[in-house]
Amino acid sequence: MLPYSSSFFLCLLFFSVTFSHVFGDKIFTGTYGVNYGRIADNLPSPHSVVTLLKAAKIRNIRIYDADHQVLSAFKGSGIAIVIGLPNEFLRDISLGEDRAMNWIKENVQPFLPGTRIRGIAVGNEILGGGDMGLWEVLLPAAKNVYTALDRLNLAHQIQVSSPHSEAVFANSYPPSACTFRDDVLPFMKPLLQFFSQIGTPFYINAYPFLAYKNDPEHIDINYALFKKNPGIYDAKTKLHYDNMFMAQIDAAYAALEKVGFDKMEVIVSETGWASRGDQNEPGATLKNAKTYNKNLKKLLFKKKGTPYRPKMVVRAYIFALFNENLKPGPTSERNFGLFKPDGSIAYDIGFTGLVPSSATSSFLSFKGIGSLYVMVSTSCAAFLLLVAL
Repeated sequence: MLPYSSSFFLCLLFFSVTFSHVFGDKIFTGTYGVNYGRIADNLPSPHSVVTLLKAAKIRNIRIYDADHQVLSAFKGSGIAIVIGLPNEFLRDISLGEDRAMNWIKENVQPFLPGTRIRGIAVGNEILGGGDMGLWEVLLPAAKNVYTALDRLNLAHQIQVSSPHSEAVFANSYPPSACTFRDDVLPFMKPLLQFFSQIGTPFYINAYPFLAYKNDPEHIDINYALFKKNPGIYDAKTKLHYDNMFMAQIDAAYAALEKVGFDKMEVIVSETGWASRGDQNEPGATLKNAKTYNKNLKKLLFKKKGTPYRPKMVVRAYIFALFNENLKPGPTSERNFGLFKPDGSIAYDIGFTGLVPSSATSSFLSFKGIGSLYVMVSTSCAAFLLLVAL
């Protein structure tokens, strides 16, 4: 009886720690995630992507829709997924809770609990964008999605959010001077109020690359790339910044503080650096992309806060998992990937288990790693079962 009793309490302690970690980290495991965009016609299958992510030890991803093939492939992977409710659905979802309920029953509920859907991003970069009609329906849509989740008893495990671009800010330099745009604020403030009530962080798409690209004459590229540089000094807060990424996050904290949300966490929903670009896209090189993403990865793995919020651990999703050959716009848009379409690395930033070679050898390696993972997991499970018996 004593061994059984000890095992029971050890299991109870384990589950207590596990669940406190999940909810304490606000659906984000650790500090590092990746955006899995799929606007391409040459990407590996979702099952191969799962193997790739496991090999790279990437435990958090975001997708921009609720693709059933992707969600099925991630079943049992343990990888936390934030799915997207695309912008074109917002008007319909905002009309009533029943619309949101139907969408969740079709695109979320059937994949639970096997697939770890941990969040729903309602729209992407709506406020500050060109469609004012979407500004008006964002909050009703988010509320309807949350209410539907709550009725299905899923709101405690699936977070409702909406990522913003830097276009929501009137200015962001120095960080302490950051404010929301006057025209955005009437829509932003009630949205923040709702997200504050349900415990949702502020999600921002922060790109030092875009800032540098738009003003290379006045921005030190070393400041944007986490390399040695004089940095900037914020006289109001008396804080020094040696990289733009941290400054952008603290600018968001400053803007939130000014409208009464000083306790809200900021999570970076997108950041990255293009490895190729057009002639009018300075800085878009393979070397700079490698430098930015390698240094960012090191920073995130330190699990530290920003100068203004030192106790608030920085978390970020990198954009993006793959180069996407069908994305419209400048060349840079199609070259943000950490990996090439064949699954090999675009450049080395320290991921293991991946080989930068032909598609065939890469996938053989991925499948081998995936098979080994299953074998080890199964063996461990069997061993634990024998111990329990």
